[in-house]
This record gives sequence, C-alpha cells and structure tokens, in this order.
Amino acid sequence: MEPRQLRWETLAALRTSSKGQLSYCRHWLQDEDVLEGCMSPLALSSYSGWVLDRVIGQSAQEVAPSRSPTPKESTPFTNRSSPLEKVTSASHQGSSSLSSTEPSETKVALMIIHMKLVYLASSMSVTDFAYMLTTQGNYDLSLLETDQEVFPAVLPSKVTEVEGCIRMYEEMHRLKGKEGLRQRQEQQEQMVRAVYDLASEQLKRFDELKELKQHQEFQDLQEVMEKSSKEAQGQQEKLKEEHRHRAKVLNLKLREAEQQRQRQEELERLRKEEGQERLRRLYSIQEEVLQLNQQIDPNYRHKDLPRIDLSAYSNRGNQICGLVSGLIRTTSERGFPTQVDVANTERALQEMRGLISSMQQEIAAAVEEKRRRDEEEERQKKNESLKKEQMKAQTPPPAQQSGGKQLKEGLQVKAEESTMQWYQQLQLAAEQCVASFSQISNCKDNSEVKKIKTDLQKAATIPVSQISRIAGSQLREIFDKINNLLSGKSVQSGGRTVSVTQHPQGLDFVYYKLAEKFVNQGEEEVASNRDAAFPIAVVASGIWEIHPRVGDLFLAHLHKKCPYSVPFYPALKEGTSMEEYQKILGYQVKDSKMEEQDRFLKRMSGMIRLYAAIIQLRWPYGNKQGPHPHGLNYGWRWLAQMLNMEPLADVTATLLFDFLEVCGNALMKQYQAQFWKMMLLIREDYFPRIEAITSSRQMGALMRFKQFLEECLQQKEIPLPKGALQSSFWRS
Repeated sequence: MEPRQLRWETLAALRTSSKGQLSYCRHWLQDEDVLEGCMSPLALSSYSGWVLDRVIGQSAQEVAPSRSPTPKESTPFTNRSSPLEKVTSASHQGSSSLSSTEPSETKVALMIIHMKLVYLASSMSVTDFAYMLTTQGNYDLSLLETDQEVFPAVLPSKVTEVEGCIRMYEEMHRLKGKEGLRQRQEQQEQMVRAVYDLASEQLKRFDELKELKQHQEFQDLQEVMEKSSKEAQGQQEKLKEEHRHRAKVLNLKLREAEQQRQRQEELERLRKEEGQERLRRLYSIQEEVLQLNQQIDPNYRHKDLPRIDLSAYSNRGNQICGLVSGLIRTTSERGFPTQVDVANTERALQEMRGLISSMQQEIAAAVEEKRRRDEEEERQKKNESLKKEQMKAQTPPPAQQSGGKQLKEGLQVKAEESTMQWYQQLQLAAEQCVASFSQISNCKDNSEVKKIKTDLQKAATIPVSQISRIAGSQLREIFDKINNLLSGKSVQSGGRTVSVTQHPQGLDFVYYKLAEKFVNQGEEEVASNRDAAFPIAVVASGIWEIHPRVGDLFLAHLHKKCPYSVPFYPALKEGTSMEEYQKILGYQVKDSKMEEQDRFLKRMSGMIRLYAAIIQLRWPYGNKQGPHPHGLNYGWRWLAQMLNMEPLADVTATLLFDFLEVCGNALMKQYQAQFWKMMLLIREDYFPRIEAITSSRQMGALMRFKQFLEECLQQKEIPLPKGALQSSFWRS
C-alpha cells in the first residue's frame, strides 16, 4: 500500500476507536477539570487529515534523526514520567535494527505517529494503551517490545512537530474562522441590506398598491357619483318633463278657470249693474217718498185751515218712509235689491201718491169750504160787523179746539225750536273755529307750518288714544299732559318739545282736534269696548270743566256725527242727493254704498254711551264747587225730547237702551219718583209705538230694551253700569 493510503486508513481506524471518539483541546492543562472531556464520545479533529498530509512529505527525513535524538529535542519530554514515553523511546531506538527484517520505516513511523496521537488523545497509562492497541487497534506490540529504545527517541520529536502542526493548523483554522466570521458578518449585513431593500421595495409596492387601491376606489366612487349624477339628471329630466306636462295641464285648467272667472265676472257685473240700477230706482223712490212726505207736514203748511187735521196723513207718511228706509237697509245688507224689493217700494210709492192725492183732495175741499165761509162772513159783515167781531173775539171756532186735541195725541217729527237753535249755534261755533286756523290747515307749501301742525295734532290726539283702565295714576298723567298743552305749556311728544305758542292759531287747532278725537274714541273705541267709555269720559269732563270751548266743540262734532244725540231727525231737503242725506243721518257712505245697519248702530251706540258717561262724571282732582259744565239735566232733557218724538225703527230702541244702561242709575238717584214715572211712560206708551214700526228682522234691539225695562221696573232699581270707575281705581 502507498503511505498516503496507509495514513488515511490509520486516521480512519483512530476515528472509529473508543479513544478517537474523545474530544481534544490544547488548553486542557490550564483548566481545573482536565478529564471533563472524557465524558464525551471519542472523536478526532476534522483537521487531522491536513496534519498527516504535511507529515507524509517529510517521512523519509524524519526516521533517521529520530533514532539519535539530541538532548535538546528530548528535553521537553524528560520531565514526563509516564510509562508510554519509555516504551516509545525503546521502540524508537530499535527501529534501525529492524529496518531490514521488519516493515519499512515509513510504516513504522506512521504507526508510531498514530499511536502517539492515540496516546495523547487518550491520556491513559502505557499498560492501558498497550492493551487498547492489542484488543482494538490490532497493532503488533512486538515492535514496541523489541525496539523499546527507538520509540522513545522518535516519539518526542514527532509529537512536537505534530503539535506544532496542530497549533499552526489551529491558528490557520482560527484565522479562517475569523475570515469566515467576517464573511458571515458581511453576508449577514448584505442579507440585512437585502432584506431592508426588499422591505423598502415591498413598502413601496405596498404604498403603490395602497395608492392604486385608493385610486381605484376614487375611480369607483367617481363612477358611482357619475352614475348617480346621471341617474339624478335622468330623474330631474323626468321630473322636468312631468312638471312641463303638469304645467300644461295647469295652464289649461287656469285658462279654463280664467275663462270661467271672466264669465262669472261678466255675470256678476251684469248682476251688479242690474242691482245698482234697481238700487238707484229704490233711492229715487225713497227720495220721491220723502219729498211727498214733506208735503204733508202739519207744522209748516195749511195752518190757516183749522178744520184740516193732517196728523193721520203725517203718521201714515212717516210709516211709509220708515218702511221704504227699512227695505233699503235690508237690501243694502244683503247686497243688491231684487225685483220684488223694487215692486214693494213702488207699491209704497203708489200708496204715498194716493195718500198725497187724498190729502190734496181734503185740502181742496177744506179750501172750498173756507172760501164759502169767507163769502158768507163777508156778507154778514155788511149788516152786523160789530157783532161779528165781538163773536170772533169771544168764542174760537169748535174745529180749532178739536184740532188742538188731536195734535196732542200725535208726537213730534222735528226737534223743538230752542233745541234746533242750540244745535245751530254749536255748528256755527265749530265752523268759526275751523276758519280761525285756516293758515295751519292750508300749509301745503310751508314745510315749517306743516311740521308744527303735525306735532300739535300728535300732541293732542296721542294721549287720548292712550286712555285706558290700567291705573288712575296713568290717567292723571294723560290729563295733566293734555291740560298743560291747552294751557300753553311745553310738552314732550314723539321726542320733540311741542307748545301751542309755536303758532298764533295753534290753540284753536288743538281745541278742534282734541274735541274731534274724543268723539272718534266714542265712535271707534267705545263701540268695540263699552267699558272704555268711563275713563275717556272722566278725562273729557275734566278738560271740559277747565276749557269750556273744548266741550262746545265736542258737542258740535257729536251732533254732526250722531244727530240723534241732539235729538234731531234731519229731513230731506229739496236738491239734496240721497248720498248726502244718508251722511246727514249719520251713515258712512263709500263708493255710493251705505254701510251696514249693524255697524251704523254700533257707532251710534258708542257715541251715545260716551255722552251718557260724560254728563254724570267729573274729574276727581278738579274744583267741584261749581256745577257740572254739562250735567244730568242735559241728559234728562235729551230723554224727554226723545220720548216726544216719533220713534225710528231699530235706532230709537238701541239708543234708549244704551243711554239708560249707562246713565240710568245716576238719573234715578237725581230725579227719583219723576224718573220712575218716565220709565212707566216708556213701557206703557212709547214702547208699543216702537214695536209697531219694528220689523221681524229688527227685533234684537227691541227685545234687549224690553227686558231691561221689565227688570228695572220689577226690581225698582237701575244697576250700576258695567265698567264704572270706583274709588279703588284712583288709588291704583
């Protein structure tokens, strides 16, 4: 066999032996536990092959020197006392003599090296080592026994060389380990960089993927939105189409409705024209009836005919006039008169004409009789003139006596002469007052005077509008403000200082506007809120007492708007239009259309209530030593004159009820028994007259008045009016 192959077999044998399974470390001699490695299985170093390759090349040169070792070379082993060194040295010394007869030197050297390695690796005794070689290694120990001198000489140098080779190999192995470690570190760093780069790339891909997903989601969302927008547009177009269709349908319907409305308007216009024509016919009939009624006035015509009694004609004429007026009011409330209404008024006109014809015939007969009587008297004058004059002076004609008795039975149609003179004086005073401030009234071109006029009017009217039942202290502030204005003092109005001294005609203007405002409050405020009559009346009464001219102007305004407060029933004069006559009666006419009867009665009621409250109230903080400027005696006179005049349907019952409800308690305390006599007269005599001229549609006011009369006469007491000011009101 070749030496190289033999060496490899030796190493393989050592590797498979029990000692070859042991681990070896050159630092064992320095450790505390040297035999710790014996516990692990025997194993050769993986680098033993490299050591043997180095030794094989020098095997021929190493055998000779090993036989004669120098002392220096054997020095390291002299201190060793193990039996193996002696055996190896002996075998080494006898190697030369066996060279010719025994195996070659190379084989012996390899065996020695192998045994040395096993021995060094096992750290056992020589006996044990020899036994191991005999039993397990199949070595021939006869070489060791015959050549005991050669072995010890060869072994130390070879061991040293092997040990040096081992150390060199270990150094190389350490360097290679370092290099491998460095390379591994570099490889690891490269791997980390690669992993980092891979992670970065993956992160970039992830970001790109995420961005792609977002873009895709955005695209999807855009598509959904576009789809929704398209659907919405389609729906909108559909709605527009439906809207256009509906608009067309609605336009058709509107056109049809407009045409229907135009047709209805045309019919309504025709109906209104016919109604207005019938209404004008009614007004003309009423005007003619009133003119005919004036012809039978017993107070102003045919006074020289004592035998003629025209009261029956007058009463019937008044009844016909009332019938026509009531019919016109009813038709005005309903809208326009019908043909039946026109026929009824025409029958009333025919009756009035027949009445006038009968009256004229009776008058003509009376005139003829008077003419015959005059002729007879003229003939008698020639014979008995003195006797005839004496008879005329002593005895009045019997027809004249009976005529006076019949006049007492009938009621007046017009007011008393003194009352009419008083009424005319008040209206004249109001006209003179208006003329006295004409410069302020006609101030269209003068802005300064116009501004003064506006300030004075506000200062006079606004405090009156603020009168209420809140508290007596507030009422006193309003009274003081009005009194200061009329006294020439400066007052605040709308943030401005106002005084009547700003213009020479300022005081007359304020007098007139203040009185007008008081009447307007009765017409509007008291008409809708009856309790408001008392606070307004007490302020008006106090101002009247201090400034009497305000009271006169108040009466003038009141009589003009409510002629029944005089009392006065204006007659239709020749040349006066029906619209103007209705205004004289107190009606409000707008666009040739008279106001409704209920509204007219409500306004009249408000003004009469205010008047009835004024005549019984006085300002509690004024001077009460003098008489009331317009006290209860005027109320008593008004009530008496109302009962002496013919009643008017619906109007008389309403005004008497309102007057007695407000002022009845004060009149009862003032006149006592006389008052109750008048109440009995109203129930027994005057109420039936009202009832006789009242139609079934006008029974509301009559029933209220009747119930009031019966309750008062039954209880013998007139209750205090609702809303009367008590003493506690002035302490608030």
